[in-house]
Formats: sequence, C-alpha cells, structure tokens
Amino acid sequence: MSDELEFDANGPVLLVGGYGTVGAELARLAAPSLPLLLTGRSVERGRDLAAATGAALRVWDLSDPAPFRARVRAVVSAVNDPDDRVLRAAIVGGAPLVDITRWTARLQRAATVAAMLNPVAPVLLSSAWMGGVTSLVAAHLAEELGGADTVEVAIRWDLRDRAGADSVEFMDRLGLDYEVVQDGQRHTIMPLTDSRRVRIGDTLTRVVRIDTPEQFTLPLTLGTVTAATRIGFSSAASTSALLAVKRLGFFRWGRGDCFTGARRALLYAPGAGGTAQVRVDVTRDGLTRRAVVTDPAGQAHLTAVGAFLGVRRVLGLDGAPAANGVRFPEQTPVPSHVPDALAAYGVETRIDTVIATGRAA
Repeated sequence: MSDELEFDANGPVLLVGGYGTVGAELARLAAPSLPLLLTGRSVERGRDLAAATGAALRVWDLSDPAPFRARVRAVVSAVNDPDDRVLRAAIVGGAPLVDITRWTARLQRAATVAAMLNPVAPVLLSSAWMGGVTSLVAAHLAEELGGADTVEVAIRWDLRDRAGADSVEFMDRLGLDYEVVQDGQRHTIMPLTDSRRVRIGDTLTRVVRIDTPEQFTLPLTLGTVTAATRIGFSSAASTSALLAVKRLGFFRWGRGDCFTGARRALLYAPGAGGTAQVRVDVTRDGLTRRAVVTDPAGQAHLTAVGAFLGVRRVLGLDGAPAANGVRFPEQTPVPSHVPDALAAYGVETRIDTVIATGRAA
C-alpha cells in the first residue's frame, strides 16, 4: 500500500521533518497563522516543539515502508525524499507542496516526476539556496532592471552557526562535475573552482563554485545567459583547507559511503549561532543591482523563512492567486514584495543603487 495525503482545505499544513533544525524554525514561523502537523522518525524529538506551537505530532519515517495517511491543507518536505514518497503522495492527493531539500539532479528528477503525475495543485520546488531566498531576491532585482542577463550569487557560510547534519550534504557533491550556463553556452565545470574574493556585507570572502539548483532554473525562468553560485566560509583557514583537500583529490577517491562522515566533518561543526549572509548580483544591459541579504538568526532561520514564504505562495496568501503545476521560487507573481516579506521575519535586504557592470570586490 502507498502513502495517502488527501487535500483538506480545513486541514493542517504537514511539515515532513517538522522538528529537524530547519523544520523547527519553520514550525515556529508558521504556527501563529496555520494549524500544523509535524512528522519525523520519532515523536519523542518533537514533543516540546509540538507543545510550544500547538502542532499535532506523528511519526513518518521515509526509510520505513509503512504507509502514511493524513488529510492536509498543504505539505512541506523539509527532509531528504530520495524515493519521492512525499512528492508523489502530495501530488496524487491534490495537496499543495513546497519542497526545499533537493540538490540539482534530484530537483530535475522531481520536476520530471511531477510533470508525469499532472498535478492539480501548486508544486513549488524551492530548493534554491536557503529555501529559495536567493531566487526570490534575484527575481526582485530582475524586475527592477527589466530582466536579468546575469545572476551571480555569493554565499558566506558562518561556521559558528547552528546546522543540521543534512545542511552539509553538499559536501557529497564536491567530487561531481556539474553543468552551468555561461555566456549563453552550457559548460561542465568542477566544484571549488573559479575562485574570487567578494565583499559580502562588511567582509571580504574568498568564494568558489558550488552546484546549486538556481544555476539550473534561472536560465529557464528568467532567461539569464549566465548563472553562477559560489560559496565561502567565515574562516579563511577552513576555505583554504577545503581547497587543499580538493587538490589532493579527496572528493574523487573519497566518494564512497565509508567516507561520508569524513567528508561532512570537514564543515559540520554546529555552533551556538551565527549570521547568514548572501550577496546576489543581477545584471541587465550593462547595469547591475546588488542585494546583500543578512539574517542575524542564522542559516536555518533564513531557510525556514524561504520555506514559509513558499507556503504562503502555494496557498495564495501573499497577495496573488496560487498557480497549479510545477513552479520555482523566482516565478513569484509578486517580486516587488520580496524585501518587505523578508523584513517581516527579521531578514535585512540591503540593495545598492544601479552601478556599472564589473567584478566588484
């Protein structure tokens, strides 16, 4: 028997992975306005959060074949869904879905699976960096410029920040080449290459290329001829160490499961809290608009904000009707609302005036 998620306009919003690091942040954001159902592998982990938010609590372990059934208003997938169980159940049941957990290859597969299932409700594949926040900001800047020829994203990863183990899953992708669109042509590039020093807020950060879904979707949705995402770390020593390990070929010969812990340990050192910062540059006809997004509550909170804005989008609560079928976050019908929507949850978006095109430091 298969999982069954039946749409119920009066039902709760189901958060799959609702008491993980990001899921808990999302639950706190959503609880004041929406009834919630939190699921995970063990209800014990979620009892305090459920009590604090008034949410219902159930077990749904995606590694357990036992079917799950619920009547829901919408679904958020905040955990890895390798067999597309959440995706399929939501679409078949006609429930709006927000998925924030997929890397590019899995997002491509999700889009294909969803298209084959002919969804009758909104399906928002919002796995761009930080729950789709980077893509929302890019859409806002593109609207201001009348389009987007180039989108460049620079991420500053604060090693002091809280992070779940899944947050560093991208470490498992660093040995895999990936495809990008650059100057209108498709190229295959290696992760951790094309190093630059970029000023993100008040900090000069060395950043290198990383595979993220917006580099796949933005050329399709905004028509960009170049889309590039790079990441750097709050510790210059950590960045240098990561690049040194890469030069030794570790991410090639260390791909196997027996090295998973070693790969993720290179960055997984969750602290008491840090600040999430992302810079987004959008260029059109030689002019650039630049936004620096800062969340003092950290990357888990910023990801949850992106996810919650996605929930509001698929429920039509953000000022425009929800569109059925597969969408990506940058296809928001209200891009002008993005800075204010982020600010409502404590996220600052500082946007520079139009500047001449150039590689700014």
